[in-house]
Amino acid sequence: MKMWQFAATFFYLGKIPLAPGSWGSLGALILWIFLPLSYSLQSIVLIILFNIGIISSKKMALEMADHDPSEVVIDEAVGMGIALFMLPHNVVIYTTAFILFRIFDIFKPSFIYRIQKFSGGWGIMLDDVFAGIFAWLICQGLLTIL
Repeated sequence: MKMWQFAATFFYLGKIPLAPGSWGSLGALILWIFLPLSYSLQSIVLIILFNIGIISSKKMALEMADHDPSEVVIDEAVGMGIALFMLPHNVVIYTTAFILFRIFDIFKPSFIYRIQKFSGGWGIMLDDVFAGIFAWLICQGLLTIL
């Protein structure tokens, strides 16, 4: 497997046949557990993953002749990273972020559905970015009222 395929499948998690998007999201959650609560570090990780995701998901989509192959889960990893961005390391809030992100990613409410129609890697990545932003906003709101 080529390096960009390894990246697009987020360490081969996208190769798991049952619910690859959830496995990619879980992989990101595990990564985030080990990242310190550093704005700079988490931002850099997200920027790097996003840029790698744009390139690798486009290549994978072209190779598989599929506009959004289920094996490509780096988009879920980025979206989940956004959902967890600077949240306190807490089982309840991480679980909440995971569930909310998966709901937004699967059902794609509002304009998220239309965003996935962008060409190349942009559509693959951006719908999950916005799903992550929605989940993050709700988690931030919950943290302020609890």
